[in-house]
Formats: sequence, C-alpha cells, structure tokens
Amino acid sequence: MHEQIEISTEYITLGQFLKLANIFESGGMIKGFLQDEGAIVNGELEHRRGRKLYPGDVVEVENAGSFIVAAE
Repeated sequence: MHEQIEISTEYITLGQFLKLANIFESGGMIKGFLQDEGAIVNGELEHRRGRKLYPGDVVEVENAGSFIVAAE
C-alpha cells in the first residue's frame, strides 16, 4: 500500500517531495542519498533531485516505503 503525500502545486521536485514526506531530516541528506542510492520513480531508478513529480507518480525509497503523489 502506498502512503499518499498531497501537494498543492502542479508538480513537485523529487528532493522537495522527499523532504515533505519526512523521510530525511535535511536537504543534504536527500542529496547524498539520491547521489549514492537513488529512489525508484514509476519503476525507474532516479538520481536527480530536480525530477518533476506529478499527481499519480509513485516514489519508492528503500527502507522507508512507497509513496504516491496526490493533488490536494
């Protein structure tokens, strides 16, 4: 089951999304995690913090779970 994270804008960047989901404590931790391991976005490995996420996109983070982007 995916945890829904609501956004109030048209899109959100992957870095902002991970911060909003409270997976990491700081932007530096997010940057390091994405550079080293990456996150799975819609089934594809992603290392870019600036990757745009839209409602309906699924983000999977190892040891943290699976999240879906939802519109408010």
